[in-house]
Amino acid sequence: MFLHMKTGVEQSVYAILLLTFLPEKAVLPGDVISTQLGGSPTYFQKLLRKLVSADLLASVPGSKGGFRLKKTPEEIRIYDVYVAIEGKQSLYSSSGIFHDMLNLKDKDICLLSDLMEEAESSWQSILKRQTIATLTNEIHKKCPKENLDMLKATVEEKMVL
Repeated sequence: MFLHMKTGVEQSVYAILLLTFLPEKAVLPGDVISTQLGGSPTYFQKLLRKLVSADLLASVPGSKGGFRLKKTPEEIRIYDVYVAIEGKQSLYSSSGIFHDMLNLKDKDICLLSDLMEEAESSWQSILKRQTIATLTNEIHKKCPKENLDMLKATVEEKMVL
């Protein structure tokens, strides 16, 4: 079984990670986020709006507006980002092939449903344990300091106070 996560979740996680470089009260304009992550400004505005609606980000309107974290990195679970972007629908939905194959009337019998629910539950459990703070720590361990310093300088140059 391969779970396919759309790029919107990945881009949203990295957008949030960018915002961890901001000092308190500063915001980063949406177009700066989209440029930094190499995406369409229109598409990123939709992603950022979903993150605002999920209370993960705060939005400041106006010419000096932008986005900042609404919660601490420790409070933002990767699962919360996933749900904000993709919703809570199950990844697996039986198509009824099994019932058709055996001409079954009882729709409660599905060989894969329990297995897929268990797999999805495990996957969700892992995403619920991991936070933006966890990823931030990994970035600082695995990425060269010069690269992080350049990214932080870019964020500080483009931020709005």
